[in-house]
Amino acid sequence: MSGVGRIVRAGGRRRVQSVVMALTTCLAVSASVLAAGLLVASQAPFDKGFAKQQGAHLAAAFDAGLTTSYAVAATAGAAGATASAGPFRAVSLRPTTAEGANTGGGNRPPAGITLPPAALVGRADAGGSVDRLDLTDGRWVAATGEIVWAAGKGPFEVGDRLTFKDAPGSPTLTVVGLARSVSGTAEAWTTPEQLAALAGQAGGYQMLYRFADVSTEAQLTAHRTAVAGAVPADAMTGAISYLTVKHTAERTAATFVPFVVAFGVLGLCMSVLIIGVVVSGSVGAATRRIGILKAVGFTPAQVTRAYVGQALIPAVVGTVLGVVLGNVAAVPVLQDESEAFDTARMTIAPWVSVVVPIVALVAVAVTAFFPALRAGRLRTVAALAVGRTPVAGRGRTARRVLGRLPLPRPVSLGLANPFTSPSRSATIVAAVALGALGVTFGVGLATSLANIQEGLNRRSAGDVVAHTRMGPPPGQQPPSAPPDPAAALAKLTAAVQAQPGTKRSFTTSEVELSVSGLAGAASVMTFDGDASWGSYEIISGKWFDAPDQIVVPTAFLRSTGLHVGDTATLSDGGHSVKVRIVGESLDLSEDGRVVVTDKATLAAFGPGLQLEGAEVHIELNDGVSAKSYVDELNKVLEPLGGGADVNVGEISSTVVAMDTLAATLTVMLVVVAGMGVLNTLVLDTRERVHDLGVFKALGMSPRQTVAMVLTSVAGTGLLAGAIGVPVGILLHHAVLPAMGRAAGTGIPPGYIEVYGPLMVVPLVLGGLAIAGVGALLPAGWAARIRTATALRTE
Repeated sequence: MSGVGRIVRAGGRRRVQSVVMALTTCLAVSASVLAAGLLVASQAPFDKGFAKQQGAHLAAAFDAGLTTSYAVAATAGAAGATASAGPFRAVSLRPTTAEGANTGGGNRPPAGITLPPAALVGRADAGGSVDRLDLTDGRWVAATGEIVWAAGKGPFEVGDRLTFKDAPGSPTLTVVGLARSVSGTAEAWTTPEQLAALAGQAGGYQMLYRFADVSTEAQLTAHRTAVAGAVPADAMTGAISYLTVKHTAERTAATFVPFVVAFGVLGLCMSVLIIGVVVSGSVGAATRRIGILKAVGFTPAQVTRAYVGQALIPAVVGTVLGVVLGNVAAVPVLQDESEAFDTARMTIAPWVSVVVPIVALVAVAVTAFFPALRAGRLRTVAALAVGRTPVAGRGRTARRVLGRLPLPRPVSLGLANPFTSPSRSATIVAAVALGALGVTFGVGLATSLANIQEGLNRRSAGDVVAHTRMGPPPGQQPPSAPPDPAAALAKLTAAVQAQPGTKRSFTTSEVELSVSGLAGAASVMTFDGDASWGSYEIISGKWFDAPDQIVVPTAFLRSTGLHVGDTATLSDGGHSVKVRIVGESLDLSEDGRVVVTDKATLAAFGPGLQLEGAEVHIELNDGVSAKSYVDELNKVLEPLGGGADVNVGEISSTVVAMDTLAATLTVMLVVVAGMGVLNTLVLDTRERVHDLGVFKALGMSPRQTVAMVLTSVAGTGLLAGAIGVPVGILLHHAVLPAMGRAAGTGIPPGYIEVYGPLMVVPLVLGGLAIAGVGALLPAGWAARIRTATALRTE
């Protein structure tokens, strides 16, 4: 074996340094793999998932009473589809969580809660030529009594049992799997036989199509017209364009990009910094040994190659482990991100696991090359003169000044230690500052997202929501004449107000009207009663407090070019009313085509204006059980053609995915920062081991030694926190509005200004905590070293 090879192998004997370098490289590479993989996964996730699942360009629904399954199947040929699937039987039913089946833990509703209607489809398998479903948990249905629910479309888990009271016989089905359809074709699937039993004489058919030319909405409209023309008039009851689903998915993906980029850049910067610190520090610490090698005949080129090789060996081990760890850490994060994007299961792109380690190893080699080359070119005498003690005179002024303070001697020595090696102290400050920055950004983002989730939930206020039933009660025939909506709502409201436990309530209804400056109709939500306690979150302006005032979301203002304070016109059937925009609300529904106002605003349209979707939002008295209240209220409402449900709120999968991702990346940044501190102090302690021996000979106890080492990073940790926290706040203030713009909404100022003194002070001290934890291992090693061993190392 050559002399260079022996020197490379000898580097492995420095176990602490090698282990630290391997661990640091491992964490840096894993953070880089995760960050780069998420950046790649966030680019066009819908298109990737749609291609993988052979998604449906058009999903059409047909009335089984007006056409046959044979006629529906023939529509594929008439429309010129390149592939099709179906017809599948389909029906819309309201599921009720079965008694004794659900725990109600987490975000899941308790047993006995009736949920909104869900679209059920009968399919024999999850595959096929169109809309290949991606099973994310459990298995596909194999027998009657089983159902697969759409992942992210309901608060259900495998094993839950659901009762469909509106179906013949009120059957109870068990959830045996969770699946995802990038096309959003249904909310649940079961066997064709089970679906037929659920539907009875109701329901219809679903047909899925893929076409060659679907780049524009006009092309899809032409295909939809061809499908509708192939069946009897009015037989096709609706169709979902994949462009609509794509728009929603891409808007969700766009909200991820700003903060994924921010975390990704932080992770990459941290990785490069820590790798550079570790490698250059290890090579720089071997300067004296390099002098010995030159004295026995090694050339500068041989020395350089030897120490680059020494750096690469643990780096290769760490890189391999880092790639594995990064891919493992990405599994739960990408699963949450898939739910947020509502696409097929996402994975780290294979090329990321190849490119990132190559770049990391090149960075290690380049970083090691320059200090090794510089040391190799030193004169032999100069290299041999470099000992493990600090350069004479460096830091003496700081020690002298701090020594005069009324502090214990180990503390003053520790506080002065950073001044003996300013460049090394600067690396600790940089590493910890990046860690503090990441923590500050992550904590602020999580707080803001929680506030946004709470604000979005205010669109459906109250503990309980009562509603008028869309059809007759179970087991009853529909009435010969349609009921009067106004009369039904009046009875519903009176029953709610008379129900024991009701604290207060208000009513909402909905109607579509034309709005000046907006193409097409907008959904106008009317409030009747005192709704001040259930108002939407306001971004700017105020909640309406009189008729002829409206509140609109950010997307509405952007589409119309209007501003808070401007006037708009609502019109329908020759009637119109001028209204003033008094507030901008936090509302992401219906692409911003929403207007919220007082019911009295629409009085000018006369009694002919039919309001739909009436709901009564109810707040209960303290201590009243929502479940018991709903059970009792339904006994009163069902004879009146109404019903009530517990308001379980809304848990956005996007917010869950962002929280998971932010937490994962924040933890990784903190660990990498701590490893940087650990490595730097290991090198510093090894170089100052003779000083430690002198201190121990003069009577310094192990406890005092630990205090000195920990104190040596106290100042740098506080300084790093003071630097990183403000930068993290600025990053948060820049990224959160960018996420809002991508989602098509403004952000309430209070949701951005989340950093109060009670949060900032602990975050600044977090820099001290990161530095302190990283210093624990070197402090323990310094305390355990024997005095005689330390004195012999000069």
